[in-house]
Amino acid sequence: MDDLQKELDMDNRDPNDLNKHVQTAFEDVIGEPDGSHSPDCVWRISAMCFKGGKACCYTILTGLCGIFIGLYWGCEFACISFEQIWCTTPMLRVFGVYLGCLQKFFGTCVSCCLAPICETCGLLFSNISVKKC
Repeated sequence: MDDLQKELDMDNRDPNDLNKHVQTAFEDVIGEPDGSHSPDCVWRISAMCFKGGKACCYTILTGLCGIFIGLYWGCEFACISFEQIWCTTPMLRVFGVYLGCLQKFFGTCVSCCLAPICETCGLLFSNISVKKC
């Protein structure tokens, strides 16, 4: 557990800006334009209620659900990694081997059968010339 704590940045918990779109600060959600100002005490108390309510609700939700959701996503990505490493990548390699053989087979057929025909047609049509009258 000590290595995990050294690895985690406890201050910047979104270093890759994965959730930059979830701006939930009071100023990012509620704004009063000029000409539509509530009394200063209402504005201050609203901001305090917003921040306190958000912090309390988020703490309760993450406390109740965060560990289980973290466990779920860890298992989900473990299954995806397993499937990619042990199933998909080897199957793609198998397809590559079989398709490489098919590519050689069809390439040989085209070289033997179609190439002489195309070369002959090219020689026939290369002697055609068009003159304007």
